[in-house]
Amino acid sequence: MTRGRIRARLRRSHLYTFGCLKPSTTEEAPHPLNGPGFSRTVYCNQPLLHDKKPVLYCKNDISTTKYNVITFFPKALFEQFRRVANIYFLLAACLSASPISPFSPLSMIAPLAFVVGLSMAKEALEDSRRFLQDVKVNRRKVNRHKGDGFFSPRSWQNIMVGDVVKVNKDQFFPADLLLLSSSYEDGICYVETMNLDGETNLKVKRSSETTMTLDNDEVFKDFTGTIRCEDPNPNLYTFVGNLEYERQIYPLDPSQILLRDSKLRNTDYIYGVAIFTGHDSKVMQNSTKSPSKRSTIEKKMDYIIYTLFTVLILISVISSIGFIFKTKYQAPKWWYLRPDNIEYQYDPNKVGLAGMSHLITALILYGYLIPISLYVSIEVVKVLQATFINQDIQMYDEETGTPADARTSNLNEELGQVDTILSDKTGTLTCNQMDFLKCSIAGTAYGVRSSEVEVAAAKQMASDHEDQDSDLSNFPMPKSKARVSWDDVRKAEEIELETVVTSKGDEDQKHAIKGFGFEDDRLMNCNWLKEPNADDLLMFFRILAVCHTAIPELNEETGVYTYEAESPDEGAFLVAAREFGFAFCRRTQSSIFIHERFSASGQVVEREYKLLNLLDFTSKRKRMSVIVRDEEGSFLLLCKGADSIIFDRLSKNGKNYLEATTRHLNEYGEAGLRTLALAYRKLDEQEYTAWNNEFQKAKAAVGADRDSMLERVSDMMEKELILVGATAVEDKLQKGVPQCIDNLAQAGLKIWVLTGDKMETAINIGFACSLLRQGMKQICITTPVTDSVATDVKQAIKDNILNQITNGSQMIKLEKDPHAAFALIIDGKTLTYALEDDMKLLFLGLAVDCASVICCRVSPKQKALVTRLVKQGSGKTTLAIGDGANDVGMIQEADIGVGISGVEGSDG
Repeated sequence: MTRGRIRARLRRSHLYTFGCLKPSTTEEAPHPLNGPGFSRTVYCNQPLLHDKKPVLYCKNDISTTKYNVITFFPKALFEQFRRVANIYFLLAACLSASPISPFSPLSMIAPLAFVVGLSMAKEALEDSRRFLQDVKVNRRKVNRHKGDGFFSPRSWQNIMVGDVVKVNKDQFFPADLLLLSSSYEDGICYVETMNLDGETNLKVKRSSETTMTLDNDEVFKDFTGTIRCEDPNPNLYTFVGNLEYERQIYPLDPSQILLRDSKLRNTDYIYGVAIFTGHDSKVMQNSTKSPSKRSTIEKKMDYIIYTLFTVLILISVISSIGFIFKTKYQAPKWWYLRPDNIEYQYDPNKVGLAGMSHLITALILYGYLIPISLYVSIEVVKVLQATFINQDIQMYDEETGTPADARTSNLNEELGQVDTILSDKTGTLTCNQMDFLKCSIAGTAYGVRSSEVEVAAAKQMASDHEDQDSDLSNFPMPKSKARVSWDDVRKAEEIELETVVTSKGDEDQKHAIKGFGFEDDRLMNCNWLKEPNADDLLMFFRILAVCHTAIPELNEETGVYTYEAESPDEGAFLVAAREFGFAFCRRTQSSIFIHERFSASGQVVEREYKLLNLLDFTSKRKRMSVIVRDEEGSFLLLCKGADSIIFDRLSKNGKNYLEATTRHLNEYGEAGLRTLALAYRKLDEQEYTAWNNEFQKAKAAVGADRDSMLERVSDMMEKELILVGATAVEDKLQKGVPQCIDNLAQAGLKIWVLTGDKMETAINIGFACSLLRQGMKQICITTPVTDSVATDVKQAIKDNILNQITNGSQMIKLEKDPHAAFALIIDGKTLTYALEDDMKLLFLGLAVDCASVICCRVSPKQKALVTRLVKQGSGKTTLAIGDGANDVGMIQEADIGVGISGVEGSDG
C-alpha cells in the first residue's frame, strides 16, 4: 500500500477528543514557565550542548536491577544477614577462631560461607535476568540524525537529550519525544500505550502545525529550536512546555508528547526530538525499585531461631555454673589434673575466667541445636520450584508463545498458604475479545444465539435440578434464572453444538467472523428492509458505522475491511455494521465514507458524512458523539453510551422504545453481555452554528478550567436525544475457568471477583464460571434508592447498609446446615460506605464467612482498598490476579501478585 493512498485514506488531524476544527496554536498564549519544576531546557538537534552544566542530563540507558557490580556484595551481604540465624552462625564462626574452641574454625566457617554463598548466587542469578533484559532494551536500534540531513541507526543507550530521531512503524519510542512530524501530511500518528496504562486502544498524537512540514530527512540539516518545559515527573497525562522555533514561541501539550515504551502503530514513521531520557522518562519515573520481600515462613524461622538461641544460652549457662562449682570445690582434689600446673580455664583460683571460657566453649559445642542445613535445603528447594514453575507446560500459552515467569523465588511457599484469591474479571476470567451477539432496535430484540454464559449457567443449574425448590426466600435468585427449564438447557446445548459441529463443505462463514456472533435472518442479507420500523433500523446501522474513532484497513486479498479500534467493543460494532451492509471504508480529514448496501444483489452506494465535531468517550462522560452533515445537508448528532447516561438525556418524544429497550437491556445483562444504548438528534443549522461558536471559544481557552468548559458545552448539545436501540456484545470466558474455580473452591479457598460490570452481568458470569452454584444462598447488599432531601441522607443510607450487613451475618450464624454455602454480592456505590472505618470490619466479618464474594461496579482504587482490607483484617495470605493497569493497585496490595499477559497488557 503506497504512502499516498494511506495519506488519502487516513488523513484526519482533527478526529479525536473535541478535536474537529482545531484553532491555530499561534492564537494561544504560551504557558508561563517559572518557578521550581519548570527548569528544563532542551536544545533541539544540538545534543552536545547538554554535555556540560547546567544542562547535564542523564543518559538514555536504564537499569531495573537490584544490584550492580559495586553494590552487589555489600547489598547482598546485608540481605543475608537480615536473617537472625546467619548472624548467629557468624558469631559462632568468630568464636571458633579462639584457642578454647572445641572445633577447628574451618568446620564453622565453611557451612556459613556455603549457605551465604548459595543464597547470594541465587540473588545474582535472578538479578542477572533483569540485567540481560535491560541490555536487550538498551541495545535496541533507532535512526538518529547524524548531521547534514543523514539518519543512521544508533543504540537507545546512546540517545541524548536534544537528539532528533526517526521512529518507524511498529517500533517503540526510545525516550520521551516531542512529535515534530509524521508520514501523514497533517502531522498525526497513532500510538499504542499498552505498556504504560494497559489500554489496547490506539491514541492519536498530533504535532504542532509549525513543525509538521519537517517530513523528510533532508530538512533537518538546518533545524534548530529550544524547548523549555517541566522537570522530570511521573505524571503520564500532563506536560507543560514551550517551543521556541523560528523566533516564535509555541505552547506544547500532552497530545504532542510520545512516551518511552509506547509503540508507533498505523503510521509509517515519525520524527521527534528527545526531551526526557533514561530514568528521567515518565515511565521510569513511575517504576519502583525491585522490593526485597520475605516470606511468612522465613519470618517465622527468625522467631524460632530466637527461641532456640534462648534455649542454647540457658543450657550453656547451666553447664557453665556446674563447671564453676566443679572447678572450685572438686578440681583441687583431682591430683591427676596436676593442680600445680593447671591452665587458666581450669584454675580454681580464677573461677570467673574459667566459667566464661567454658560458656564460650559450651555455646560452640551445643551450637548445632540451630541447624544451618535447614537454610541450605530451603534455598535449594525454592530455586528448583521456580525452575519447575517456569518450565510447567500447563502454564505455557501456545498462542502467544509465553511461558510462566517466576520473577522471584522468595515467595514460593506462600502459594501453599493462600486463603483468599482476588481476581479481576475482564481479561482474566474472560477473554476481552468481543463478539456482537444481540441487539434491540425500535423495541424489538434481534439475535437468536445464546451466550456462553447462558449455556454454562443453564448447564450448571440443571446439573442440580432437583434442588431448585430449596428455600431461598430470604435471598432470591434472579427470576430469569429461577425459571430455567429442561427445554432451555436442551435448546442451549443444541445451539452450542450448532456452533461447533459444522460440515467442512458447507461451513457457516458467519461463525468464523471475528467479532461477529450474530444470528437472525430478519436483519441479514437486507431483510431488514421488510421490517415494520425500517427507518429506525437504518439509523441504528448508520450510528454503528459512523459514530466511532476507528481506522479502516482493506485486506486486498479478501476485499474485506478490518478495523483498528479504540476498544474491542467498538471493533465489534464496526464488524457488525459491515455484515449488516454498512461498511465503513474510508476517512479523510473532514469526512467519513460508508459503503451502504440496500439489496441482496450486492449493489453498493458510497455515502459521505461530513465530520463536523467529535466528542470522545471518556470514563467520566461514559458516552461519545459525532456531529455530521449528510449528503442531503441534514445535521445529525449520533451518540452511543451507557444506558443510564443516554436515558437521562432523552427528549419527551424520544422515549417511544424506552420501556422495551430497558427490558431487553436487563435480559442482556443477565446473559452476561456488555451493553450500550444508541440515540440520535436532528439539528437546525442555526442552532449548530451558535453552539459551535461556543465550542470553539471553549477550545481556544487556556487554563485549568478548559476541560470543564468543554464538558459543559458538550452537555448543551448532547440532550433531547431520540432512542434508537441498544447493542449487546459477548466477552467469552477463558478456557478452563469454571473447572479451575470449582477446584479452588473444593480446596477451601475463598474467591473474590472484583469487576466493573453491573450486578446482573456479574451474577451470571459467576454462575457460568462456577463461582456461584445452585443451592448457594446469595446475600445482595445494595444502596437504597431515596428521594429524600434531608441533610442526614448519607447517614440514613449508611444505617440501611449496616442493617443489611448485620442481617446477613445473623442469617449465616443461624444457619443450621453445616454444609450451606453463602455468596456475598455488593456494588461499588455500596462498597464506598462499607469501606469506611466504622463499617469495614463488620463488612469484612460478613465477607470472610461467605464462600464467594462478587464486588460489582468497582473502581481501580476500590480494588486496592478491598485487597488491603482482606489482607490486614483477616491476617491471612492473599493472592491477586489481574491483567490490566486498573489491576496494578490490587496486585501490589496483595501478599502475592500474579500478572497475566492478556489483551489489556501484563502486570507482574
